[in-house]
Amino acid sequence: MTKSYIMNSLIEKMQSPDQDFRYMGLNDLLLEIKQDPNSFLGDESVENKVLKQVLQLVEDKISEVKNQAVKCLGQLIKIIREPQMEYVVERLIDFSSGKDEELRDIAGLALKTITAELPSDGKITQKACEKLTPRLLSQLAKPDVPPETLLETLSILSILVTRFPLYIASPALEPQPLAVLTPILSHPRPAVRKRAITTLAQFLPYSSPDLASILLQSHIFPGITTPTNLEVQRTMVQLVAAVARHSPHQIAPVLTSLIPGIIKSAQVDDEELRESVLQALEASVLRCPTEITPFLPSIIQVGVQYIKYDPNYAGDEDNEDEEMADEDEDEDAELDDEYSDDEDTSYKIRRSATKLLAAVIGTRPELLTLLYKEVSPALISRFGDREETVRVEVWGTYGALLTQTRIYGGTLQSKDGEYTTGGKRKREESMLVEETPYTHLRAQVPALAKALLSQLKSPKTAPSTLQSGFSLLHTLLTVLPGCLSAQAPQVLLVTKSVLSQSSKTSTAGLQVGCMTFLALFFSTHSPPVFASSLDSVTPVLLKALAEKHPRVASEAFRVFSSLLNAMSPIKSGDWVDQVYAEATQRLSNHDTDAEVRACAENVIGDLWTCATDVVRSKDRKEWDAMCRTTGSTEGAVKVVTKVAKEADVGDDWVNGCVQWVLILLKKSGRVGKSDVFVALDALLRRYKAGVPAHLPSELLPVLKSYISPSDISLLAHALNNTALLLELAPNATFPEVEREVLQDIYSIAHSPLISGVSFDAVLAFFGALVEADREIATHVVPNLVISIEKAPKAEASPSNVAKCIGQVVKSQQAIAAGTIAEFTKHLKPTSKAKTSQVVLSLLVMGEVGRFIDMSPQHDIFNFAIERFSAEQEEVRAAAAFATGNMAVGNLHHFLPVIVKMVQNDSEKRLLLLHALKEVVTHSSHGHLETVADLLWIPLFQNSEVSDEPTRNVAAACLGKLTVTNPSRYLPQLHALIRDENPSARATVISAIRYTFAESSQTYDDLLGSALMDFLALIADADLNVRRLALSALNSAARTKPYLIRDHLPSILPNLYKETLVNPDLIRTVQMGPWTHKVDDGLEARKTAYETLYTLLDTCLQKIDVHEFIGRVLAGLGDDSDEVKVICHMVLFRLAQVAPTAVAQRLDEIAAPLEKSMKGATVTKDTVKQDLERAAELQRSTLRAAAALSRIAPAGVSPRFDAFVEQTRRSEWGAEFKDLVGA
Repeated sequence: MTKSYIMNSLIEKMQSPDQDFRYMGLNDLLLEIKQDPNSFLGDESVENKVLKQVLQLVEDKISEVKNQAVKCLGQLIKIIREPQMEYVVERLIDFSSGKDEELRDIAGLALKTITAELPSDGKITQKACEKLTPRLLSQLAKPDVPPETLLETLSILSILVTRFPLYIASPALEPQPLAVLTPILSHPRPAVRKRAITTLAQFLPYSSPDLASILLQSHIFPGITTPTNLEVQRTMVQLVAAVARHSPHQIAPVLTSLIPGIIKSAQVDDEELRESVLQALEASVLRCPTEITPFLPSIIQVGVQYIKYDPNYAGDEDNEDEEMADEDEDEDAELDDEYSDDEDTSYKIRRSATKLLAAVIGTRPELLTLLYKEVSPALISRFGDREETVRVEVWGTYGALLTQTRIYGGTLQSKDGEYTTGGKRKREESMLVEETPYTHLRAQVPALAKALLSQLKSPKTAPSTLQSGFSLLHTLLTVLPGCLSAQAPQVLLVTKSVLSQSSKTSTAGLQVGCMTFLALFFSTHSPPVFASSLDSVTPVLLKALAEKHPRVASEAFRVFSSLLNAMSPIKSGDWVDQVYAEATQRLSNHDTDAEVRACAENVIGDLWTCATDVVRSKDRKEWDAMCRTTGSTEGAVKVVTKVAKEADVGDDWVNGCVQWVLILLKKSGRVGKSDVFVALDALLRRYKAGVPAHLPSELLPVLKSYISPSDISLLAHALNNTALLLELAPNATFPEVEREVLQDIYSIAHSPLISGVSFDAVLAFFGALVEADREIATHVVPNLVISIEKAPKAEASPSNVAKCIGQVVKSQQAIAAGTIAEFTKHLKPTSKAKTSQVVLSLLVMGEVGRFIDMSPQHDIFNFAIERFSAEQEEVRAAAAFATGNMAVGNLHHFLPVIVKMVQNDSEKRLLLLHALKEVVTHSSHGHLETVADLLWIPLFQNSEVSDEPTRNVAAACLGKLTVTNPSRYLPQLHALIRDENPSARATVISAIRYTFAESSQTYDDLLGSALMDFLALIADADLNVRRLALSALNSAARTKPYLIRDHLPSILPNLYKETLVNPDLIRTVQMGPWTHKVDDGLEARKTAYETLYTLLDTCLQKIDVHEFIGRVLAGLGDDSDEVKVICHMVLFRLAQVAPTAVAQRLDEIAAPLEKSMKGATVTKDTVKQDLERAAELQRSTLRAAAALSRIAPAGVSPRFDAFVEQTRRSEWGAEFKDLVGA
């Protein structure tokens, strides 16, 4: 069938007198367009007929038909021709301005559908915006437009400006939006004015500065400072709030002139105006943080004043938190005839005041102490607000204050969480306590607890509100552990009351929230605090254990785990037996929920470690149920490990668990195997009568299967367990090791893949092997040599084999002389040994020479020095290693020789410095002190060379030497800060960075006085010095933040400066026919952003978050993908520590994130690596976007919301959803 035939048949259906046919005709058209948009396109005359028919059905009498016609228009607008689109827009606007109310509504809905369905970009969208926007604005300018039409038109314009700001931001747009929208602000209908305010504020960022200035000078200023009437004043204050939300950069410069008038307006006796004032102040605090700062004290005062605004309540303010909610019920009964709560809108003012204070709390951590003095008491006084929504808002705001205290309040002193009997502290002690947010909070806890608990025990409080209350108590204990000691009886009484409620009045969420708090309460308070009230609450907790709801049962088990750990050791108790019985029963049932089972397993572990005497007499059926070999075993393995380490158990239990662990190790797959090996280690150490003789022969064949480089992590565990067996049962284990696994270990010891923890395990194995049998050492060394000689060069690591030989010799020093003699043969000048043999011999001499005095064999030292002239790089490096480490064995004999050569032999200087680095690295602190003077001068002399490798080695050694005698050497480094030679300054700052590993208080005191002089090199004229200084700052921020925190105000300006792209450092390089831009400042810029990330973790309290976010925003638009990735990491962290401040900038953040998500532009020159880099950048962007989406307030950031929605629908949608849910 042709397209024309199909369309004509659909027109025929749509013209049917039967409403069902008309509906089906539209439905079929909709399906055709969705399946194949081209099915509509073809004959223009037929297209026009279809379009006219659909528009005609918009006027249909049947609602279902009209709605279906609107849906069709939403799809058609994406594909129709430009004249057709103009025709549709004209018709719908005519409908919307007509007198038929029903037709107006459906036309408004159609226009909204069209604007919502338009694609985010493209030619059709641009054309639609160009046609639609002027027509809508022209309609608004008509004097006789009905209010309903105005509301619909304003809503459509809001959608357009939110979705397509680029297409309607034209200065040539006629009529100008501001010119049309401003007069509507004086419309007599409030709903129209409010809608106009929002739309105008959305258009303001894209309007000409002249029109914006006219709006400010002619309307906003007079409306706030000298209002002609109350309506104007309300409108202008609401407009300020809207502009602050949508276009803060335009209102910010004049905010200082507006805020006094807005604050003054709060005193006018009009509730709607007061609410608007509070909302305007909230928006200003959130969106204009810099400009609002001088007014914060006045704003806080306004918030505190109006959070208590309740003109219809005449109770005593001091007791209102206790009596308010109860008295409200009585008052309502008395005033029913003359007054209704529905007429009381004062709660809106209190709620707005609470939100204003929440905005200050969320964005001004530097004011925490002031907030505790002025805001916290006011919030506590409103914990019992008559209006439930306000009450929950107040609790949430106090929770935000507690969270800010945890993040920014500094270090919690141990005494901050402790209470004496009755909750009072000694006066003398309080006088000595420094005034911090924690001290203020501690002083306010009694009032806070009294007010909150009185609300939680009220039978009229709704379950959702109770849940919010327990969440606040949980946050309180997280911030100030142990602070509810004085209120323990009331706490347990309230929790018992809540947990005793029937399932009809109590929800699972409330019970879980209550028990989550209770678990934390038990873990943060000492047993004497709650022991007297425990008997009253345990029955309801025991009842919860048997609940069918898995979340409730799981949380009940967690409460008992917390209680057991708090009261350990427990000698008796009926509740202990009941917990044991319920846990055993849950473990025995095969249909038990996985989370409940895991919690029951943990309780069994806690029972054995905390109430060993009680459970030891049981029949131990719990272990039969727990130690299963099918299903999930991870939890059981961890419990067995815990019991083996902490409980007094017998060898029969250990034997049973070892056999179970063996079965698990024999199973395929690697999931959870690391924990199984840890359990085996704990079990082997638990044997009281020693490891059974038969066990090594059973264990080693299983361990052998893991001794392979295919899984490095499990290899380390297997070797550590083998070494442990050799240590615990050498006689039974050694023959089995020699027969079963030794050859396998020879074959992996030389592998370059084995490093770090896994290689430490190899060394531990050889140490234990030699200790188990003294005779084996003479065989191990030659076998290690044979294994590396047989291995291909790419799979051989001489360094690893040398370390193994060194470990063997160290454990059995009787073979040292023979080993030295054997390897010395390859180093003699007459030797014709292969390069690989020479390298291995030099490395072995270094490993052995570190703990064996080689001065009697001085020739070996000379042989190593002679190899400095070898042609092969690996030989020269091995010779430097050997030289330095032999010097460690006898510093006074060998070190003067090396130092003299450093001073006299410039050709070998770099290798000799590497040798000195080995000396400095491996010598003990005491030995270094004795030779520091000898080393300092040659190293200091080499600090000024321009050769970077030489300078780096010298700097590392100088840093290590400095900490041996800081009072002597630190001033010498300090003196070089202003050296004219940039190489000397570079060496100094590098050396200082190496000293940060030293943690002694003495060194910190000396360094603290000079550190800022060193870090001042961030502003050095030399780029390389600046980069190294940034690296030093990053290291100081990570390891010694307490030394730089108070100096951040002087550090940060220079640090922020280094995050800027410097055009002078960008040069163009010709590479054949291509030109390539090289940014010499990129490394310094990357280091600067890495430092910002570190400061966020360690010095957050001293950072101005708003300025900080500004620099991160700049980094998101950097040309370097590496800088973008660092900024994504910073955003991820900011979403956790400063969610309120970040949430206000989401629309600004959205643009660079959108750009990063577009991926690589594929051209003929694109290679695989380009695509991989682009995909990695997209994943990094995705992680940041997911974190930000979790903190994004609904509707506040439309552009970010659109970006998130677009990401959800993209190819990354599934991964994004996983990240958001993670």
